[in-house]
Amino acid sequence: MARVETLWVYLATDPLLWLTVTLIAYVVADRISARFGRHPLANPVLIAVALLAAILTATRTPFETYFQGAQFVHFLLGPATVALALPLHRHWPLVRKAVLPILAALFAGAVTAVVSAVGIAAAFGVPHPILASLAPKSVTAAIAMGIAREIGGEPSLTATLVIATGILGAVMVTPLMVVLGFTDWRARGFAAGLAAHGIGTARAFQVNPVAGAFAGIAMGLNGLVTAALVPLILRFF
Repeated sequence: MARVETLWVYLATDPLLWLTVTLIAYVVADRISARFGRHPLANPVLIAVALLAAILTATRTPFETYFQGAQFVHFLLGPATVALALPLHRHWPLVRKAVLPILAALFAGAVTAVVSAVGIAAAFGVPHPILASLAPKSVTAAIAMGIAREIGGEPSLTATLVIATGILGAVMVTPLMVVLGFTDWRARGFAAGLAAHGIGTARAFQVNPVAGAFAGIAMGLNGLVTAALVPLILRFF
C-alpha cells in the first residue's frame, strides 16, 4: 500500500498524468457504451465524466490541478468545432434545399434555449452573474465560455452547465424524437446540435451520418446567433 501511495505521489507531479487519465477514461467509457449497443443512457461522455469524478474524489485532487494537466483537451475544442465543416461540405446539396427551415429552426431554438433557462432561473431569484453564466449553456464550450466572460458570467460555471446540458440532451434526444414521431434525420440532427452542442452532435453521428451533419451545422450557427442574442435578452432580466 505504501508503494502505491509513493508511486501516486510521483505520478501526480507529471503534467501529462491527467491528460492520460482523461484519454483512458474516455476509451473505457466508449467501450462500455459500445458494449451496451450505444444505448442513450450509456453515453460515453457521461460515463467518462463519472469515472473522472470518482478518480478525482478518490485521489483528493483539486479541479485546478486536474485542468492544468488536461487543458490540451480544452484547446482541441476549437479545432474540433472547425472540423465539423467537413460533413457540412459533404451534405451541402441537402443543406441548400432546406435553408429557410434551417434559419427558422435556428432562430426559434436559440431564443427558446436562452429565454427558457434564464427566465426560469430569474423567477427563482438567481443573481445576475449566474444568469449570465447560464445563458449560453446550449453553445459549445469553446464559444460559451467566451460569451460568459464578456457579459459578466463565470466561465468555469458556464463550462459545467454546458457539459450538463450536452449530456442531458444527448441522452434524451433519441427517445424524445421517437415519442414525438420525428423521422426526418435532418430535423432530428439539427435539434440535437442546437440544443446539446458538441455532445449532442457526437450522439447524432452515432445514430445517422445525415443527422450528424445537420447537428454540426446547428451547433456552429447557434454559436454565432447566441453570441448576438444573449446580451440583448439579458437586458430584460
